[in-house]
Amino acid sequence: MLGLFTLLNVVRVGQVHMFYRARLLDTDFAPGPETIEAELFGEDDVPWSEIAFRTSKRTLELFFADRRAGAFGFHVADIA
Repeated sequence: MLGLFTLLNVVRVGQVHMFYRARLLDTDFAPGPETIEAELFGEDDVPWSEIAFRTSKRTLELFFADRRAGAFGFHVADIA
């Protein structure tokens, strides 16, 4: 684990979503019981329109922006 990356308050449903950065140790992985499929994507290949949750999409946007900037921060936001 590399630390907490985003803390997103989903206002309309009263939820807080936390996303952590982590180092992938092995590319041999498979979906779990709550996942239909799992795959790795480069930034240009992310199927943005297929991402189910706004918090996941926002976290990925922040991740790629931070990676381009060369430094990862901690992000807090409300998702209305």
